[in-house]
Amino acid sequence: MAKRVNTLDEPDGKYINPLTDFGFKHIFGDKELLIDFLNAVLKIKGDIIDLHYDNPEIPGSSEKDRTTIFDLYCTTGSGESIIIEMQNQSHTYFVDRIIYYTSRLIQEQGENKKGDETWNFELNPVYSVNIVNFKVRKRKKKQANEYISYAHLSYDDDKQVVYEKLSFVFLELPNFKKKEHELDGNIDKWMFTLRNLTRLNNLPDALRNRIFEKLFLKAEIAKLTKEERKKYNQSLKKFREMNLAVRDRDLIIRDIKRDRDLKIRDIKRDRDLKIRDRDLLIKNKDQRIAELEYLLSLNGVSQLKNGENKTKRLLN
Repeated sequence: MAKRVNTLDEPDGKYINPLTDFGFKHIFGDKELLIDFLNAVLKIKGDIIDLHYDNPEIPGSSEKDRTTIFDLYCTTGSGESIIIEMQNQSHTYFVDRIIYYTSRLIQEQGENKKGDETWNFELNPVYSVNIVNFKVRKRKKKQANEYISYAHLSYDDDKQVVYEKLSFVFLELPNFKKKEHELDGNIDKWMFTLRNLTRLNNLPDALRNRIFEKLFLKAEIAKLTKEERKKYNQSLKKFREMNLAVRDRDLIIRDIKRDRDLKIRDIKRDRDLKIRDRDLLIKNKDQRIAELEYLLSLNGVSQLKNGENKTKRLLN
């Protein structure tokens, strides 16, 4: 079994970090590796035999429209369009963004038909594959370790898919907890590699096949060219700075929430004390009134209807 480097969050190990921009594109910039990964996670009948890389920048329809930039964008030999995104930090409009990205590819297919009056609006499939280093969805406790989700447009009543040519895949790295001896299938192997590559000293026995042997050789930092090493170091620096910024943000949010909770607790405690004091004061006043009413009733001067019964009840 492969040994791990005994380090903290981001070790300077033997292999590049695949979660950095450079590491992600260096590994998946290899067509054979990308095809193997996509065949592992996508449910394309007959598998992907070949693909070509497309320009990841799609300009807007006019000069004023913004340019859409993907991490990786490719088209299979059968015409399917695939976006592959690596996202390390969650943000509020993450899902909105991937919806916008896929809509740009759908729109592109229509724009390519411009001027063709015979076009019947038939579209090629579009896939959005998202490797994320955070949790996308809330899961039940028994589903906590499920790390892959597939999403489609579907009817509300029976969940039947409305449109099979638009698919979203989410690979949630934090949910992947399997150890080397627990790996089952190619998806597990890819997830294990993406999550643990920087912590490994050599190729694990469970990954010993031609694809992963090629991947681990390609990922060796020592085998990078001088220019690649420079780009990797810049990408790694940016990755670490982002993680530190997120940690600082999370600490600030935690402190704000803690202070807020303490204030709420104090407010509730003060409120409860005031209510208790008020109730005690009312009780004491009622008790005193009852005593006086009872004494007056003994002298026959009580003005309350059924005064004696009431004052006795209050005294009790």
